[in-house]
Parts: sequence; C-alpha cells; structure tokens
Amino acid sequence: MARKVIIAGNWKMNLLPLQGEELVSELKERIESKENLEVVIFPQTGLLPLAIDWTIDSAIQLGAQNASSALSGAYTGETSADLLKTLGCSYCLAGHSERRSLYGETDEIVGQKAETYLSMGITPVICVGESLAERESGKFLSVIENQVKIVFDQISKEGWPKLVWAYEPVWAIGTGKTATADQANEVHQFIRRQIQNLAGDIVANATSILYGGSAKPSNAADLLAQTDIDGLLVGGASLKADDFVDIIAAF
Repeated sequence: MARKVIIAGNWKMNLLPLQGEELVSELKERIESKENLEVVIFPQTGLLPLAIDWTIDSAIQLGAQNASSALSGAYTGETSADLLKTLGCSYCLAGHSERRSLYGETDEIVGQKAETYLSMGITPVICVGESLAERESGKFLSVIENQVKIVFDQISKEGWPKLVWAYEPVWAIGTGKTATADQANEVHQFIRRQIQNLAGDIVANATSILYGGSAKPSNAADLLAQTDIDGLLVGGASLKADDFVDIIAAF
C-alpha cells in the first residue's frame, strides 16, 4: 500500500480571521481531490475555532502548531491537546525548529508532547533536522539519529505506527534556501532507516515523512518525485492560494 502523501500548510503567526477565511475559501474551490493525498492547514491557535467552520464539508484537514505535554492544569498560556481535539484538529506539530530554537524545546519534550497528542487521537507531525553548523561539520546525520531515537523513547510502542515525521533542514527554514531533491531524499532515507531499526520494517515502510525546507511551486514536483519524500510541510508559500494550489497540484 502506498504511503499517504500529506501537503501541509504551516501558517505560523500569520493571517487574521478574514484573511484566513478568504484563503480557505479559495483553496476549497481550487483543490482537486486526489486518492492518497491529504491536505492540512495549521493556523495559529486563536483561529482554530473559526477554521473548523471554514473547512467543513471539504477535504482540508485541520492541524495545530503546538500543544502542551500536559492535558490540563496550572500551565498559563498553554493549550491542551484535549481542547485541540474538541476544536476538530486531526494533526499537531511537535518540535518545529522554531519551537526548538526560540522556546528551548528538547527532544524529550517533543516526545512527551507526541505521546500526549496520541492519547487524544491526534496525529503528531514530529519535526527533526540540523542547523547549518551541524551540516557543515558533517555530524548532521548523527544529530538526526539522536532526535529520532529520543522521541521514540518517549512514545509507547502502540503509537509508533501513527507518527508522521517532517525533515526540516534548519538552514533552509524561511531563508529561501532549499536542500536539493537528492539531498532531501538522502536524509529521508536515513530517517526511514532509523525508524526501521527502532520499530521494524512494517512501521518504517508505512510511515509518511514530509520535507519542510522552503518548499515552493518551483521545487515541489522534484521533491515529491523522490522515493522517500511523502509530502511537504510548507511555510510562507501556504499563505498564498496560487502558490499552495500549485504545490498541491505537483503531486
């Protein structure tokens, strides 16, 4: 069975309600339903109660950008996965490079969050990747291997087949730089081998691994044509209907 292809738009801290509604309305009109393709948008948290209405009666799935590893309690400013499920989220990001670099999220925290998401029936999209210094030092594969292993250590065996992964070369996030399709696929193959080592062939072969480094219409087809790239985690290009539609059409 072919792995599910996921084209995900991470809106980050962008768009106000009217802008978001207009964008989703245009996407609903222009996106063609394709077998084995799932389109997901990740609005900022305050838009989620509105976004569930925008996406109703459409093939667009709803995801959140972040949630706490705790389900409830005295955690001022946090959002619970329980609430996200109530708001209609099917997915939630864990360990995005900006969460790691700006808010100090460790691999252990990322794994704990993923386990909490799974307990609520939400699919974690776990982001891993290396900095420019780590790539140039030649140690980037060991960095990624460690990220994957530590996350697996935090997650019960039953949850392993339900994970989605995203490779984010940190040096290509928001910089306009992009790993070549071959470079990206090489790392995706490496990540799949780590999953295979930890969880076995069946889980590894069924797991979707997305590429998340400045994907855009001009490189989407080349990236999606690779053997181990199972979708894209799109940043800035997902805020423009024309660009996002073109990226989806590249599948």
